Amino acid sequence: METDRISTSTMLAPTEIEVEISDNQSHLAADHGLLRGLTSRTLAAYGIERASISLALVDDATIRSINARHLGHDWPTDVISFSLSDTDDPIFSGELVVSAEMAAATARDAGADPRAELALYVVHGLLHLCGLDDQDPETEAEMRRSEERILASEGLINTFPLVGLESADLEGREGLNWPR
Repeated sequence: METDRISTSTMLAPTEIEVEISDNQSHLAADHGLLRGLTSRTLAAYGIERASISLALVDDATIRSINARHLGHDWPTDVISFSLSDTDDPIFSGELVVSAEMAAATARDAGADPRAELALYVVHGLLHLCGLDDQDPETEAEMRRSEERILASEGLINTFPLVGLESADLEGREGLNWPR
C-alpha cells in the first residue's frame, strides 16, 4: 500500500519549539497536532524553550534499516533519537524516528490505544534527547516515572505496563512478541 508523505511544522520564534512531522507510514492515523503539542510540552517541562525537532513516523522496515545502519542492531525498534545540537547551542535540536507500525501492533496485542502507544514512544525518545537514560535499573526507573508523569499530564494512558515490557529483557528485544 502506498502512503502519502505528510509534513507539518510550526514556526520557530525566540521562545518557541518547532516540530516538523514527516508521516510516511500507513499503519496508524496519527494526530499531528497532538504530537506537536506533546513534543512542545515535554521539552518545556525540561526547561527547553527554543527547539527544532523533526519527528519521522515510519514503518518497521524503515526503522529496522535505520537501527542497523546507525546502531548496528538488525531488528525493528520503537523509537530512535538523534541529538543534533551541542549543549551550548542556542536552539535544542533533535530527530526522532518512530515506528507507527510497531505502536499499532504492540497496542493491538496489549488491547491498548495505538495512539497512546505512539505517544509513549515520542515521549520516550524526547526524554532520551533531554538526557534521560534507561540503561540500568536506577535510570530506567527515573525514565518510567517521567513517562508516566508526562503522559498523565496529557490525559494519556501509559501503555508501558500493559505490554509487559517492565519485566522483559529489552536488549535486542529478545523474549518480546515484537513484529519482525
